[in-house]
Amino acid sequence: MAGGHFGPAGVAKERAEQYQGRVTVSVIIACVVAAVGGSLFGYDIGISGGVTSMDGFLLKFFPGVYEKKKRVHENNYCNPVTRTYGRRASIICGGVSFLIGATLNASAANLAMLLLGRIMLGVGIGFGNQAVPVYLSEMAPTHLRGALNMMFQLATTTGIFTANMINYGTQKLDPWGWRLSLGLAAVPAVLMTVGGILLPRDT
Repeated sequence: MAGGHFGPAGVAKERAEQYQGRVTVSVIIACVVAAVGGSLFGYDIGISGGVTSMDGFLLKFFPGVYEKKKRVHENNYCNPVTRTYGRRASIICGGVSFLIGATLNASAANLAMLLLGRIMLGVGIGFGNQAVPVYLSEMAPTHLRGALNMMFQLATTTGIFTANMINYGTQKLDPWGWRLSLGLAAVPAVLMTVGGILLPRDT
């Protein structure tokens, strides 16, 4: 049909071409670093289930559960900052909170330290899950936005896989393997914190 390029499809194509940003090294680094936030969530999900079934961990904090587990003989392993300060600030806060939580959990001497560490991990995950997808959407060129935003989900599942592999290895390091599992959460937390500091400002 003559003049069809003036229809909605033609306009949409014209606008997409007009607003397509260039894929620069800065854009790629920003998206990769921001997507690491997903690995915090994945690592936390994967680590928690494995650690809570380790004998050394149960003996230290939940001896009653440990005794029941010994008797049962079964494997339970399977069983408004963002708006005010911007997404980058939230990413940094999430990384710092997660790092504090990992440190507290790895060095926990009592139940209070363990619970406080879990709270800080939860705060870090909350910041990351809220800020990272939005930041990725804002920083990615429009024609690559969907693909780059999927990095968050990829990092989440990679974190879960990594955590399960670590738990598989550390459960043999009785009675301190659970400390290593929880402490290694500091690795993605440091990456997210340092990377967040280096990210371009979003506000």
